[in-house]
Amino acid sequence: MGCLSSPLVLWLLLERSTSGMFGNGTNTLYQSGPQARFFPPSESVMLLPGTYKNKVAFITGGGTGLGKAMTTTLSSLGAECVIASRNLDVLKKTAHEISQQTGNKVHAVQCNVRDPASVEAAVNQLVNDVGLPDVVINNAAGNFISPSEKLSPNAWRTITDIVLNGTAYVTLDIGKRLIKAEKGATFLAITTIYAESGSGFVVPSAAAKAGVETLCTSLAAEWGRYGMRFNIIQPGPIKTKGAFSRLDPTGTFEKLMLETIAVGRLGTPAEIANLAAYLCSDYASWVSGAIIRMDGGEYVSLAGEFNGLKKVTQEQWAIMEAMIRNTKGS
Repeated sequence: MGCLSSPLVLWLLLERSTSGMFGNGTNTLYQSGPQARFFPPSESVMLLPGTYKNKVAFITGGGTGLGKAMTTTLSSLGAECVIASRNLDVLKKTAHEISQQTGNKVHAVQCNVRDPASVEAAVNQLVNDVGLPDVVINNAAGNFISPSEKLSPNAWRTITDIVLNGTAYVTLDIGKRLIKAEKGATFLAITTIYAESGSGFVVPSAAAKAGVETLCTSLAAEWGRYGMRFNIIQPGPIKTKGAFSRLDPTGTFEKLMLETIAVGRLGTPAEIANLAAYLCSDYASWVSGAIIRMDGGEYVSLAGEFNGLKKVTQEQWAIMEAMIRNTKGS
């Protein structure tokens, strides 16, 4: 990067010095998202009907967003689903809606995952109503954007209590009961791509999500002997009302996201739901301890030092190549 003949350095110089020839200096040369036509989303359910017949699924944060999408897919595949969150009114509305749509009963259980006593009470109700689960999806989450120097201890504790401690409370409570009953189950956690890389301005979430991944991979190694599998999905940007209202309240960053996603579009809840349904099914019985990134190529686009060169036009390449040849000959 220190060499003047670096293509990226040359391109940056061209952007500053040739805006009259190639554009107006505001990145209008590159229109984000045209490649999205090659990668349209599929909203249909992937697995066969009846895949989850006679199975019980427990989904935290199941009343909205990704949790609602995963519940809808599992229910359509025959699962008896139990959804949990703090807001019982939202849960009941979602449970009724999905039950009407799929024809399978969906149960609503109030649960504050930050409180071990609330988790215990919710799992007691789960067991009393439908029995121990075959599938547990830890989806409950909390997040907000903030400069880290403005974080209070309470802000830090709020996010880590929901994301990391909440996942641990649910997993350990249900896991201990499964071990005692000698019953196997599949656990899935929903994290994020920055659990792997870290990210400024969402530090409590990044730290907590990284902890969730370590919790799951550790238990995949330890509790496999009890018939339990643990896997993780790292979604990229999925436009859900709750998440975007806190992380992109003005809509400013959506276009910037599209420019960093290789396939040129945001993901959909249905796409995450299909992957979740596969990972929790018997078709994936040999998959455990896996961390699967599902982000349209965003992570690798951001990681590659020279990936910004995709914005270079053919005309600019010709100029740069000539400059490189002249530099080599001098």
